[in-house]
Amino acid sequence: MPYSFTVGSIRCHILSDDKTPTDGGGFFGLIPRVLWQRMIQPDENNMIPSDTRVLLIESDRGLILVDTGYGDKMDAKVRGRLGLNTTNRIERELAMVGFKPEDVAHVILTHYHGDHAGGATRFDTPDHSPGRLIPTYANAHYYGQGGDLADANNPNERTAATYHRDNWQPLFDAGKITILDQPTHFAHGVRTEFAPGHTAGLQIVWVEDGGESLVFLGDSSNWAAHMNRLAWVPAFDILPMVSIETKRRLRQEILQKDALMVFQHDANVVTGRLVEGKNGAEVKPVIVEEASA
Repeated sequence: MPYSFTVGSIRCHILSDDKTPTDGGGFFGLIPRVLWQRMIQPDENNMIPSDTRVLLIESDRGLILVDTGYGDKMDAKVRGRLGLNTTNRIERELAMVGFKPEDVAHVILTHYHGDHAGGATRFDTPDHSPGRLIPTYANAHYYGQGGDLADANNPNERTAATYHRDNWQPLFDAGKITILDQPTHFAHGVRTEFAPGHTAGLQIVWVEDGGESLVFLGDSSNWAAHMNRLAWVPAFDILPMVSIETKRRLRQEILQKDALMVFQHDANVVTGRLVEGKNGAEVKPVIVEEASA
C-alpha cells in the first residue's frame, strides 16, 4: 500500500515492491538470533519478511523515482524462491497514486544490487518472457554512482550473485544513464549523499523544503534496528566498519534536522524519527504496518 505525504511543499510517495522472505542472518549478521528475534520473529527456516520500498518524488523537474525494486526479469524458479508471485508490482503502486511508468522523468539508483536496480530494465514482451531488454521507464533518465558501477562491473565471489549486467547495460545501450562521481542536487529540495558501507559507492536521497526533511536511507540502515544500534550491521554489508561510521554521521544530521527516515526493507517500521532515549538516539516509529509477508 502506498503512503503519501508532503515534505514542505514537495509531495512524496512510498511505494512497495512487496514483502519477500529473507534469511534473518543476512539482515542481522553477527547478532545472535536470540537478540534480534525479539524484534522480528523468524519461521522454522530462519526466514523473516522483508519489504522492498522505493520513493517517488513530485519535484519541480518532474517525477523522480528512487530505486526500482526487483523487476520482473527473474525466471520462475528465482521468483518462487523470493516469493514474488505477481508482476508489475511497482507499476500497480504507481497507478494507486495517479501515475504511469511513462510519467517518470528521472530514476536515481542508490546502488546496483538486484533488489534495487532489477526493475530498471524489462523484457520488451507483454508477458515478461525473455526478449529484448529495454529501460522500464521509457521517458526517464537514470543516474547512478560511478564507484558502485565499477564494483558492479567487476564482481568478486561474494558479490557476483547480486550484480546482474542486464539491470544496467540496456540503459547504456539506450543512452539513458548518467554516471555521477559526487553528491548531486537533482531538483529543488532533492539531493543525494554518499553513505558507504553496504557498498563502497552507496548513495542515499534527501528531500528538504520549508524547514522539513526526509531521508531515504536505502541500505545504509535498512531496518530501524540498525539505526538504533550502531553495532548491528547486516551480513550483506561489504564494509561493516564503514557502515557503523556512516550511521554515526547520519544520526547527527538526522537528529539536527528532525528528519523523517524511510526504511527500505523494515517489515514493520516504514518511517520514523530519531529522538533522544535513555541510551542515546533511538527510532520513534511514525508509519508502522504488519510485519507478515
